[in-house]
Order: sequence, then C-alpha cells, then structure tokens
Amino acid sequence: LRGQLTAKLGPIAEVRGPRAMPDLIRHKNMFPAHIKRFCTEELKVKPLIAYFQALPDGDYVNAVGIRALESQARAQLAEWEWSDAFDCDVWRPLIRWTEAEVIAIHTRHGLAPNPLYLKGARRVGCWPCIFAAKDELRLLARLDPARVEEIAGLERELDVTRTATFAARGEEQKYPATFFTLRPDGKTHIAAPIKAVMEWATSDAGGQLRLLDSSRDEGCMRWGLCEQRSSAPGADTHASYDCPLGH
Repeated sequence: LRGQLTAKLGPIAEVRGPRAMPDLIRHKNMFPAHIKRFCTEELKVKPLIAYFQALPDGDYVNAVGIRALESQARAQLAEWEWSDAFDCDVWRPLIRWTEAEVIAIHTRHGLAPNPLYLKGARRVGCWPCIFAAKDELRLLARLDPARVEEIAGLERELDVTRTATFAARGEEQKYPATFFTLRPDGKTHIAAPIKAVMEWATSDAGGQLRLLDSSRDEGCMRWGLCEQRSSAPGADTHASYDCPLGH
C-alpha cells in the first residue's frame, strides 16, 4: 500500500512518537484501557502536534480521514474547524461519505484498501485494538497467532514489573496486567489475559457467539473487490486485488 501511494503522491514522511506501542506500555507500566486510553494521544496526537510545530511558518491544513458513520462522537464533528492545538484548520473531507464511497474512490484510482481491511478487520490503527469486537478477535486468532503470543508475553512481563512496583510502595497489585477486559455481566469490566479472551472469542460457549464462517461479510467479499475491476468514468487505471482470503 505504501508503494502504491508513493508512486502516485511522491515521498511520504511518516510521523511517529518517541516510543512504539510495546515500549510505551512498558514506560507507563500499564496497558491502555477504556478509561485511560493513552494510545491515541501518545501515538497520534502528540507526534502530529510536534510535527506541525516544527514546520516553517505558513498556512497548513490537517486532513483527517474519518467518517461520521463510524461512531456517535464522530457524527458530531464538522468538516472544517480550527484547531488551537495544531494551530491550523482541520479538514475532514470524508466526514459525510459512506463506506461504499470510500471503496469506490480506491477502485477508481487503483489503490487497494489497507490490507487489514481486506482481511476483515474493522479497525486498523492497532492490531488488535482494545475495542476489537469478537469477530476481529477470531480473525486475529486465525491470521496472526504470533501477535497473540507477543501480547501474552508482554502481559507476563508487565505483571512482574507492576508487582515489583506495588511491592516497593508496600501495596499489593490487585489487578493483573492484561490487554483486554471482559464484561460477564454486561457492565463491570474484568481483567482477562489475552489467551482467555481469545478462547472466549473463538468458542461457542453459552451460545453467545456466531459461527466463524462469515467469509461473505469479510473485507474484499463485503465490498465486492475480489474480482472487481474499475469501469467508472474517468478512472485512471483498472483496479484488481489479490484476495488475502483466497476467495
């Protein structure tokens, strides 16, 4: 995907924070949580603010590719607004677009969507996101078991350092360090190790989960991209995609 964009747009500068997610978790001695969700602030907002502050004097626009239909909070956002933090206008060109319109412009210009979208993911900022739904967790188990092992190892590592930190303060660590929480009663969040969460997400325990066979709703099948070729007026290329699911 980066190669496709670079070919059409020229060099792309990547904006990154001083720490990648695993090191950020170690630094804070905790995983991001629903209440203390520091990942967006530390990995996106702060690095972008620093980037804008380092630019030469001039008029700039911060273009953000979010859509109103993605959440209730985003539905309240305007297409244009001034940002004091970035000291520039924020433009959300896709805010009123549908998902179908986003896929259509990808097809028209011969750009494949993010590979994780094509595999069925609903979120691509983190893999996985702490807000991942059950179907995304099942997808993670199927496509990237090594990622599950990586998170499990980080949970064990953090549990040791947190226990030592609490002990140094004469306290007991009451809550284990886990990437996810479950809500058995639908209300209270209970810390749960990644392995337990994956077992819960991939089983049919209690009849809570639908069967894994949902390929017709996944990525390229959902958008009709597996065999689609662009025929839109004005298209500068024909788009075709190698299906990662073997459709």
